[in-house]
Amino acid sequence: MSGNIQLLTDTLARAKRERRAALVTYLPAGFPTVDGGIAAITAALDSGADIMEIGLPHSDPVLDGPTVQTAAEIARRGGTRIGDVLRTVRETHRATGKPVLVMSYWNPISRYGIERFAAELAAAGGAGCVLPDLPVQESARWRAHAAAHDLATVFVVAPSTTTERLHEITAAGTGFVYAAALMGVTGSGGPLGDTAADLVRRIRTTTDLPVCVGIGITNAARAAAVASYADGVIVGAALVRAALDAPDASAGRAAVRELVRDLAVGMRG
Repeated sequence: MSGNIQLLTDTLARAKRERRAALVTYLPAGFPTVDGGIAAITAALDSGADIMEIGLPHSDPVLDGPTVQTAAEIARRGGTRIGDVLRTVRETHRATGKPVLVMSYWNPISRYGIERFAAELAAAGGAGCVLPDLPVQESARWRAHAAAHDLATVFVVAPSTTTERLHEITAAGTGFVYAAALMGVTGSGGPLGDTAADLVRRIRTTTDLPVCVGIGITNAARAAAVASYADGVIVGAALVRAALDAPDASAGRAAVRELVRDLAVGMRG
């Protein structure tokens, strides 16, 4: 089975034709359990999310703030492995027909086997990977296997990224560019100001790829503001927090559904 980068591309293009930004959501696999995570991710996609990033729980998550770290630790303590992540991709994509990516740090993929991971992600129907800590100059081997399996390679750029570096990163990436709205980790709640909009403008001088903005998008109002200038809005920690604050898994799924609906309505409003 081939990968689904075309589905990702088509989804972003359709949102653009509809004169709106795509809603990209994030939840880690295995949280609160593997089956519970599949149910929560499916609920988010069924409630208005266009694209899903599924987190691969890792012990040293450099980009993740305390909220996502807590969820990832719950998943790790529950025994979540890469096979469970791939099962989550397969079942959520099959249930919804929407593009699903894996967001992972590089070490787990490298240890699992680069070619093996790419082949199995494609076979599961995955659209690609978001790789926040893989330097572009060290990414050639991954990108070769990703291309062979029709997978997107999404790199993260920060407000501090130089223009020269932006050209290098956007030339290597596929699918979309992940623009960090703030300097810091996921769940950051500081004011966005003009930083994210300025970064999006700079990125667009280097590439025709869609630009999706994440980090610091904590509510529908912020999502709507970012949607006015970005091709996609990425929301993760706020969804994880909604699930963590719920008294049980069923209530957590309901909280995820409600927040995704609020985000989707706000972005379309």
